[in-house]
Amino acid sequence: MQNISLTEPFAVLLAQQGPGSNAVIGQVLFFGLFFLAMWFLLIAPQRKKQKAHQQMIGALTTGDAIVTTGGIHGVITNVKDDRFVVRIAENTKIEVGKAFVSALDTKA
Repeated sequence: MQNISLTEPFAVLLAQQGPGSNAVIGQVLFFGLFFLAMWFLLIAPQRKKQKAHQQMIGALTTGDAIVTTGGIHGVITNVKDDRFVVRIAENTKIEVGKAFVSALDTKA
């Protein structure tokens, strides 16, 4: 049995197919197009959404109404390094990690 290194998959495919074979080119082209399709359909939109979320969190200030990922609605009363202090009711404040803020509450 032949040991196949992960760093040389194309060399092994060329050696197995022989000279003049278009099968290797077809396989490489297929996997390349498959990767590009996955990139444009899944990875790129997710990165764009994540970047917009980071910008939204960076722009939040005291007095902004927010919604957390758990569905809690509140108003930011204090901004700390890694979390927000949020007033959710009269005389009730909680600390919420910045990553757990899902959106601005536009109804407030």
